[in-house]
Amino acid sequence: MGKRLKNAYANIDSSKLYTLDEAVQLIKSNATAKFDETVDIAVQLGVDPKQSDQMVRGAVSLPAGTGKTLRVAVFAKGPKAEDAKKAGADIVGDEDLMHDIEQGKINFDRLIATPDMMGVVGRVGKILGPKGLMPNPKLGTVTMDVANAVKAAKAGQVQFRVDATGIVHAGIGKASFDAEKIKQNVVALIKALNALKPASSKGIYMQKVALSTTQGVGVKVAVSSIA
Repeated sequence: MGKRLKNAYANIDSSKLYTLDEAVQLIKSNATAKFDETVDIAVQLGVDPKQSDQMVRGAVSLPAGTGKTLRVAVFAKGPKAEDAKKAGADIVGDEDLMHDIEQGKINFDRLIATPDMMGVVGRVGKILGPKGLMPNPKLGTVTMDVANAVKAAKAGQVQFRVDATGIVHAGIGKASFDAEKIKQNVVALIKALNALKPASSKGIYMQKVALSTTQGVGVKVAVSSIA
């Protein structure tokens, strides 16, 4: 273990639940890499992802953004294609975009499509699906309102999905953000998750929360301190 990590571990009590304020200060002070580390959150939910009615999935616009500019591609034709371009989409196409994806040219981080284009998109679903890029109505990426979908993606919207162990992982900013912006983003994500609590979920829903940075140590956060 390097000196930097040793110092980070020395500053953090792994058995303690820190308040959100304390946790944010700790991860910021321990983010000493030579690049602007991403702030990550991990949320353990009281759900069984094997049950289809307990699959928590959605998107949230973070008030302080993510600190990263997403490259957005849109499947659309005619006026909707023009709307997407005006809204700032990096790539707009239909059959041509599908062929590029078939050839492995995936130069985007988010894919949006109008409903009428889903037949074309479906032909490359086996490529897009494993990469988490398949448009989905629940995420707002299958929509006729492509302009607002593009703007939301560019403004700092993050998508999230509970994994097989019941944990949601998301990047919610950069270590260079001031503490208040990180806290605002944490609260926004937690509110979004609470709003999606499955009716069939029993017991404690919001079980554990931890914050970390790309090369930092995880800090456990008291759920009660996030409000």
